[in-house]
Amino acid sequence: MERTKAITFFLLRVVSGLLFLQAGGMKIFDWFGGIPAEFGGHPAMWSQTWTGGVLEFYGGVAILLGLCTRPVAFVLSGEMAVAYFQFHQPNESWPIQNHGEPAVLFCFIFLLFSATGPGAWSLDEILAKRRAAAPEPYNSVDLE
Repeated sequence: MERTKAITFFLLRVVSGLLFLQAGGMKIFDWFGGIPAEFGGHPAMWSQTWTGGVLEFYGGVAILLGLCTRPVAFVLSGEMAVAYFQFHQPNESWPIQNHGEPAVLFCFIFLLFSATGPGAWSLDEILAKRRAAAPEPYNSVDLE
C-alpha cells in the first residue's frame, strides 16, 4: 500500500509540474502558439503576466523534479490564489462559471506539496539522503 501511495504522489507531482510549466512556456516562450492577440499577445517583460509565466515555467520545472518543493509550492499556491481572485472570480461566483477550476486545483495541489513535501521520489529526497550520509566536518573546538 505504501508503494502505491508513493507512486500516486509521484505521478501527481510530475503531472502537475509538467502541466504548470507548459502554461508558463506558453506565456514566456510562445509555446503552443503563445497567448492569442485578443488576450494581449506576448506579454512585456516584467509585466504581471510575464512574471506569472516565469513563476509557472520555472516553478513547474522545480515541482516536476521535486526540487525546493515546499517553498516553491507555497509561492505557486499563492500565485494561483491571486490568479483566481484577480482574473476568474470577478466574472462569476463559482469556478465552474468563471472557468477558474484549473487555478483552484493547482492552488490546492501546490498547498498539499507545500505541507507534505515532494514525496520519496524527488531531488529533495536524494539531496537529503546525501546530506545525512555525509561525514561530519572536522571541528577543532570539540576536542576535549
